[in-house]
Amino acid sequence: MILRMANTYASLFYHVIFSTKNRESFIQRDIESRVWAYLGGIARENDFTVLCAGGIENHVHLLLWLPPDWAVSKAVKLLKGGSSAWIKTAFPNKPGLRHFAWQDGYAAFSVSKSKDGEVRRYIEGQREHHQKKTFEEEYRALLLKHEVPVDEKYLWG
Repeated sequence: MILRMANTYASLFYHVIFSTKNRESFIQRDIESRVWAYLGGIARENDFTVLCAGGIENHVHLLLWLPPDWAVSKAVKLLKGGSSAWIKTAFPNKPGLRHFAWQDGYAAFSVSKSKDGEVRRYIEGQREHHQKKTFEEEYRALLLKHEVPVDEKYLWG
């Protein structure tokens, strides 16, 4: 349910990134479209929106729209928790997925409406992008670009 607040108007978009536990290559090409769609379904069930999803075997990028009364952490918790449980059981022909888990943390960056097309293209171009750069290099670069202070001790939790 979307909470309506009188005279409250918001355009809240977020670029969210999280990896698989230990950056293991769990999300193979043959299942990725189902994983991205499932993440979208979790969002719909909870009244927020995954506008774009993409990634490669060891991480996911999402462009999210959230209602004004939502914290990013709440959305990420729902997405990671629901999809993790589903991935473990949805692919019985892939026994390695029984041990699937997401990393403990995530990165989230606010996105203005004027930049949402740029972020969508970035997310959709993940396969091509990662022919030149590892996830770890990409993650550090995005944190630096957005001036997010990083404690190396907790970066890969």
